Amino acid sequence: MHTQKHISVYILCGGKSSRMQTEKGLVVFNNKPFIEWIIDAVKPISNQIYLITENTDYSVYNYPLLADIYKNKGPVGGIHTALTHTNTQQNLILSCDIPMISTHIIKRYLINSKVINSNIAFVSDSTRDYPLIGMYNANNLQRFEEAIQQNHLKLMRLIQASTYHRIQVASRDFEALNNINTPNELQNLIQRKP
Repeated sequence: MHTQKHISVYILCGGKSSRMQTEKGLVVFNNKPFIEWIIDAVKPISNQIYLITENTDYSVYNYPLLADIYKNKGPVGGIHTALTHTNTQQNLILSCDIPMISTHIIKRYLINSKVINSNIAFVSDSTRDYPLIGMYNANNLQRFEEAIQQNHLKLMRLIQASTYHRIQVASRDFEALNNINTPNELQNLIQRKP
């Protein structure tokens, strides 16, 4: 399998997980923690995979763990940490709560699309944007740094103040984007995908 040398992957495993009431990335679906589904989806894409978390429970996966540079700054802080760390121009940023994501979806909409070299590109279904399934150029570092300094932590607002591409996903692929945030959503997923 051909991996991309010019893309780094950062999976945001942080967050309070207050609605799930447990560490979201380690929630098990179909005998595998969420994080494993996501790692399996990105392994064919890049061999530079990093987990943004301080939770050493993730060390069993043998990928580098990166602590947030600025604590408790949500996704903006996580992306800032990724952009500070990266040595590639393009960086795939994923949340840890999307167990239905696949290599095919990531390649189709982000890696192989014309937006690969854009400033920020993320996927969207007909009603919701998914900025944590997106590509972020390293050039955004200063913008994220300034946002944190000013405590402007709403990610979509920060993106909308920049140049970005919103990539519309085909309806047959909507399910792959679903964030699983609560025990109820997990149960619904299990019932749909036994």
